[in-house]
Amino acid sequence: MVTGVARVGGSGGGPGTGTRRRAMSRDSREILIGGGAIVVLAFILAFLYAGKEIRGTAAAGGYILNAAFNRVDGLLPGAEVRLGGIPVGRVKAQVLDGYYRAQVSLFIDAGVKLPLDTSAAINTDGLFGTKYIVLEPGGDEQYLKAGGRIEFTQDALIVSRLLDLIIAKGRARMKAAKEQSKVRK
Repeated sequence: MVTGVARVGGSGGGPGTGTRRRAMSRDSREILIGGGAIVVLAFILAFLYAGKEIRGTAAAGGYILNAAFNRVDGLLPGAEVRLGGIPVGRVKAQVLDGYYRAQVSLFIDAGVKLPLDTSAAINTDGLFGTKYIVLEPGGDEQYLKAGGRIEFTQDALIVSRLLDLIIAKGRARMKAAKEQSKVRK
């Protein structure tokens, strides 16, 4: 009879043992699911980061060109390099040279040949969008080689300076219109 009483509480381990096992298995399951989710997230982030690094290296089938700018305001490594509106590369790195000019390294996709007199300009997507580099091919019959330099560059346009120019032109036109109306009277 004593053995029958012990079985009522669970699997022979005393009263409440079955409830404890169910609680432990639920806790274990939650820990395993949480840990699994963290591992999956870590793999996804590692995959995305590795993909970005692979696209930005010469091993991915491309070459590096260099260009010097006075200002690169807001241009970041990883920014697109476009030719005819189509992405053909990425900004690889930026450093200041001894003359305080921004030296920008560009990774250009394999198969994209650029004439020696190609120019590079820093543009913005929209008024406050991201910065990117636009390449305009020249007419030279020789092409830039890996490690070559784009000699013709145009710096980033600073929006506040552009707005100042627009305001100054507007004021000048208003002043000219007032003077013209005085002359007519």
